[in-house]
Amino acid sequence: MLARTAPGELARNLPANPPAQPESLQDVFADLDELVVPALTHWNHPRFFGYFANSSVPPAIAGELIAAVTNQNAMLWRTSPAATELEAVVVRWLAVTLGLESHPFGVIHDTASTSTLCALHAARWRVHPDVRTTGVATSPPVAVYCSDHAHSSVDKAALVLGIGTGSVRRIPCDAAFRMDVRELDAAMARDRERGIVPAAVVATVGTTAVTAVDPVADVVEVVREYGAWVHVDAAYGGAAAASKRFRWVLDGAGDADSVVVNPHKWLFVPIDCSVLLLQDPETTRAAFSLVPDYLSTDDEAVNYMDYGVSLGRRFRALKLWMTMRAMGTDGIAALVESHVDMAQELAARVEASEEFELVAPALLSVVNFTCAVGDDAAASARNRAVADAVNASGEAFVTTAAVGGRTVIHAAIGNAATTPDDVDLLWDALLRATRAPSPSPSSK
Repeated sequence: MLARTAPGELARNLPANPPAQPESLQDVFADLDELVVPALTHWNHPRFFGYFANSSVPPAIAGELIAAVTNQNAMLWRTSPAATELEAVVVRWLAVTLGLESHPFGVIHDTASTSTLCALHAARWRVHPDVRTTGVATSPPVAVYCSDHAHSSVDKAALVLGIGTGSVRRIPCDAAFRMDVRELDAAMARDRERGIVPAAVVATVGTTAVTAVDPVADVVEVVREYGAWVHVDAAYGGAAAASKRFRWVLDGAGDADSVVVNPHKWLFVPIDCSVLLLQDPETTRAAFSLVPDYLSTDDEAVNYMDYGVSLGRRFRALKLWMTMRAMGTDGIAALVESHVDMAQELAARVEASEEFELVAPALLSVVNFTCAVGDDAAASARNRAVADAVNASGEAFVTTAAVGGRTVIHAAIGNAATTPDDVDLLWDALLRATRAPSPSPSSK
């Protein structure tokens, strides 16, 4: 699954300069097979258990191909009525599937980093609308709040928006790695007393390392007093709500200003496809809309260029629409449930074993565990060595994550083709890897 190449190896095997004359497709495909494919990390493999494991189903791949062939630009309704209206339809379908009928309008971006950036820009605009013309220099100081397990895209958005990472308040978590709402309230109160405007709070549904779910309903209740924007980063975990068993993960999200869900993470479409659901789309439109003469139209229709940074926009809705039609909401829910069930089985094996111990609750489809060794430095080194050994075997791919001050093994189940047999093979590879000699902490 993991590419078996060294840094720079592919580049060294390719010419430094482009060809002056056309080359045959036969030669191009030969180099694709011999040079490029061996340097791929195979995210679509059923034993890819790294990061947030994901995959694409055939209808989604067909949708991606058709989108490339038709080469639509969905910036205006008139530039692609089909792409524009299909985006409106499939976003509404997704909202219904996840129990978010309160957010029937949304925009498909490339990744959650862009979706979060757009949400936080709208939040800042709502605090100080003049920021569109006068910039941040004349706007009041603002703060953004998230848990200390929230994704780095919050900090990246602060960088891009010009408010700086110093404006991001990382709120401590409770024992279950969820944002501590009392700490959030205290931090917002302190800022307000200092003349800093609480602009937005980002609650996470499925944190990057341990997939913790912040208490969104409680966050909304606290934030209501401050008038701040509530953005729910459900890029990974939101997909679980496709199953009624796990609809609880989005409890309270219906009252949030915005929610991001990435179908390219756990809803079986190819990257990139990130849906930003909006409770009040007009606020976001007011924050972003900029229409020069050459883009002005008389069409009484949605123009998606008005709801984000991008002007040119790919026909991303097609692959999501084809996937939802081909699988149905019941099929999607059943597949999500099977992934959680396999993760629960893996977690049970970890708890019953002498070699490993669980380090965080396995709420959804991710399991974090450690080798049962002494101090944190030794445990971190040993966990990295075990993960490296599994990956070197070629039988499976796992990653590591930082939890509780040490590096642990991180196994994520999210591939449409993964079966219990694949989890068995992963478990066997992990057990074999534990027999390798332990490295010293200084060896890494």
